[in-house]
This record gives sequence, structure tokens and C-alpha cells, in this order.
Amino acid sequence: MYLIDTHCHLHDREFFKKEQAEQMLKNAHARGVEQIICIGTNEKDSEAALAFAENHPNVFCSYGIHPEEADGERGKASGFLAALKQRKLVCIGEIGLDYHYGTENRKAQIALLEQMLDLACAKNLPCSFHVRDAFDDFFAVAKNFSGLRPSVLHSFTDSKENLKKALSAGFHIGINGILVNHSAEFSWANDLGDNLPLDRFVLETDAPFLTPAPNRGKINEPGNVADVASWLANKLGVSEQVIAEQTTKNARKIFNLPDPEPTKSHPCA
Repeated sequence: MYLIDTHCHLHDREFFKKEQAEQMLKNAHARGVEQIICIGTNEKDSEAALAFAENHPNVFCSYGIHPEEADGERGKASGFLAALKQRKLVCIGEIGLDYHYGTENRKAQIALLEQMLDLACAKNLPCSFHVRDAFDDFFAVAKNFSGLRPSVLHSFTDSKENLKKALSAGFHIGINGILVNHSAEFSWANDLGDNLPLDRFVLETDAPFLTPAPNRGKINEPGNVADVASWLANKLGVSEQVIAEQTTKNARKIFNLPDPEPTKSHPCA
């Protein structure tokens, strides 16, 4: 069984040089991470994610505009319909609401989110959501889109109450280095097995950000999703094999991922 990193930014040349990204793909494979999803944050970045995925087996991508891009030119989605013709595109994201730094552009963020949700429903694609300090508005908007496929709340670290609401609304939870490094700060993580069913979460890195222990302090990379899996196995009192099998099953179902393609470094190639 293999692992899947459902949320990273390996395509972003601001953080990863081409040679570095190529090496990190090899590193990921060596640690049992067979598939990754590169997540776009605006139109240009999403196009870069598409290009990177098209040039690498077992790499997929999203198309989306981050809520922090709601104001200005980078918040416009003029070319998204053409981008959706790409075969490697598996979700809409990273989209959502973020009021962490204020609500001055609340209306613009909500309008952008609604546009992205319309797109996701029209194309029958799941979403990767970024929601921070904005769950009341997020749930209010999302409930108006009954055609939305089961989707992921990326990097969820909110309250136990909002976790329950998210699960009741059909969302899955993305777990990464924040929870590994700071689980003591979240009450629901103390009894994780009671609060989060095995079939309702996926693994992610958000590389280059949020590096989990024991590599905290270094740039994050997709291979470190294995550290998230190891932490979860210990936290839930199950084997790493169980975590790998279930999270891979969850991710493949949500994002409609195919079997991994053989690569030169693949033991079955």
C-alpha cells in the first residue's frame, strides 16, 4: 500500500527550483508516497500546477483562487474553463474564506468562493478548502451548493464544534504538520479516534510549509507525509499500514485518482 500527499505546492518555483522539485519527487517515492496533488492558489499558479502535473506521472493538480487573492487582478479567473480540459486536474482549490487578518474584503471573498463553487459543481469536481476564522460564513455559503461533491477542509485546526459541523456536512479533513506539531492545542485531537472517523480524513503536507516533526525547521516536501501517517498511527493506536490503506482509499475516492503509473524508480517497473 502507498501514501498520497493530497495538498502541496511542489510546482511553485518561488519555493522549489526545478532540480529540487525533481529530487523531492524521488524522495517521496522512496518513502512510499506514490501520488501527489499540486494545489493552485491563483490563475497563474494553477496553470503552473497543471503544467507540472502534465510532465510527471502520478502528479495531479487543482485549479483555484485563494481567498487572499480576492482583491485585485490575481483574483480574477478569466481562463479557468480552458484549464479544466486538462486530464490531470482533479479538484478546485485552494479556495475558501480567510478572515484571520480582518473582514474588510468579506464580500469579495464570498463572491469569489461562490464563483469557485459554481465551477466545481458545473464540472463535478471536489474542492480543497482553505478556511480560517471564517467557518460561520463558510458553512452558510457551502450549504447553498447541494451539488458539491465530497470535499476536503485543508489543514483543519479549528474547534471541536466546527469539526462536528464539518463532518455532519459531509466534508473530509486534511491532516498535516500543524496537527503533528501542535496537537496539544486542539481539544479534539486529544481523543482523535473518537472525534474523527478513519474514513473521513486524508493526509497532506502543504509543502513547502508546515513541516512535521521530526523534520520541523526544514523545508517541507511531499515525502514527509509519511511522518504525518506515522504520527497518526501512534495517536490512533493502529498500524501505519492501516493509516496508509484507509487514507489512500479516501483520497482516491474523493479525487477520483487512478492507479499509480509505473516509473523508472518503481519496484514494479
